Amino acid sequence: MAVHARVASYKVCWKLGCFGSDILAAMDKAISDGVDVLSLSLGSSSIPYYRDTIAVGAFKAMEKGVFVSSSAGNAGPTKASVANVAPWMMTVGAGTLDRDFPAYASLGNGKRYSGVSLYSGKGMGDKQVELVYLRNNNGSASASLCLAGSLDPDVVRGKVVFCDRGVSPRAEKGMVVKKAGGIGMILANTAASGEELVADSHMLPAVAVGRKTGDEIREYLKSEAKPTAVLSFGGTVLGVKPSPVVAAFSSRGPNTVTPQIMKPDVIGPGVNILAGWSGVAGPTGLEGDTRRTRYNILSGTSMSCPHISGLAALLKAAHPKWSPSAIKSALMTTAYTVDNTNSMLLDAAHGQFSTPWAHGAGHVDPHKALSPGLVYDISTKEYIAFLCSLDYTMKQVEAVVNRPNLNCTRRFRDPGQLNYPSFSIVFGKSRVVRYTRRLTNVGSAGSVYDVVVDAPQGVEVDVKPKQLVFKNVGDRMRFTVTFMSKKGVNTSRDDDAFGYITWKNGENQVRSPVAFSWV
Repeated sequence: MAVHARVASYKVCWKLGCFGSDILAAMDKAISDGVDVLSLSLGSSSIPYYRDTIAVGAFKAMEKGVFVSSSAGNAGPTKASVANVAPWMMTVGAGTLDRDFPAYASLGNGKRYSGVSLYSGKGMGDKQVELVYLRNNNGSASASLCLAGSLDPDVVRGKVVFCDRGVSPRAEKGMVVKKAGGIGMILANTAASGEELVADSHMLPAVAVGRKTGDEIREYLKSEAKPTAVLSFGGTVLGVKPSPVVAAFSSRGPNTVTPQIMKPDVIGPGVNILAGWSGVAGPTGLEGDTRRTRYNILSGTSMSCPHISGLAALLKAAHPKWSPSAIKSALMTTAYTVDNTNSMLLDAAHGQFSTPWAHGAGHVDPHKALSPGLVYDISTKEYIAFLCSLDYTMKQVEAVVNRPNLNCTRRFRDPGQLNYPSFSIVFGKSRVVRYTRRLTNVGSAGSVYDVVVDAPQGVEVDVKPKQLVFKNVGDRMRFTVTFMSKKGVNTSRDDDAFGYITWKNGENQVRSPVAFSWV
């Protein structure tokens, strides 16, 4: 992303996990070393900011002008699973690339199914082999999941084993099959992963298939007396459509710590990512994997996070005086929500259109982010006012800000008043929510922007003024948005809706996603 950037690494994770003390010590050291960007491909569940080690360290980094990029988490597609939700951090979800690694499972009934794999060994040849699916083993589901110790070598030896995805790591299932004497594996998604396909460097010939394909093969296994299969591999394919697609594993909003702040912020490339690899471990990371390689392909929001970190470095180099909030705003307001087939972004979890709870503002667009036109900037004082607007004690606020004898002389009426580049509207007792935002002109002098509102049914959105005129570079202009939930609209906790507020002229479109929730 930023090929001339210098990289410093700080080790905070060990076999037992990542300790908060190590994370904070590393962040302290990185800040004192003068880094411009902190990339944190780690995190836990959403917890209050004063107990969130990463949020505390990131606040100090932000205060010192350091951009902090963090992983949204891999707990999707579960709703409200997003982590690292502090507004002073960039929270990054994952999407696919237009590159794939096709593999095929040909069954004895003549049908050939497509999947993915990074297996690069000898292969199986073209002779059909018996296919087995151990749905029940002593009344447990562990054999169908190919968990360690669940497969009977007398049953699977010399056969291809059909395994359900879930519970244990994907590549580990292949290792279990291999140890039991199996010669191949079909790894099939269940409802939890939908149609998302993640390629792995399996230890034996293996093909990962989506839920629909998996269900068809399950039916074949049920109906056929002697099912058979042979697996084959297709190398690398480019120009895959549609892409990007939001990864099913990418953690979702809404933000449970502060519902008035939309999270995740954006998505970036996070599925089947090619990068340098340590010589200490094999490509699967499993202890029994003795293979060694200089490069590997991995998936996760731990892969998408550093893409955005690199883009932040690129923007920092182009605009040295921009604050971390300005860089975040530029990446968010220029993100796109249309794939390479000119359709709205899809969600791999169910194959339907994605929403801002999954993709945030959208997929990052580096070129547009370099010239966003306008930015939503946020000062340290505003972040403190945000913290003071939460139901925290002074000691809890001080724990985040890391200053003694702090006083909350300024606080927001509502945490959503923070000058954030996106909106998350929570309708509670009142049917009306009103926020004021401030835009800074980082484009050309004499810029004029008109507002365009895309609101869902059941909500009225009024923006005042409807035009912003920036005479000079650096000028700041305010606008107020009133959101009103219409009377008679039947809404519940599950009835989320989405829209957009866009400031546009001939050169730029500064777009903010809006999420609506009813509680």
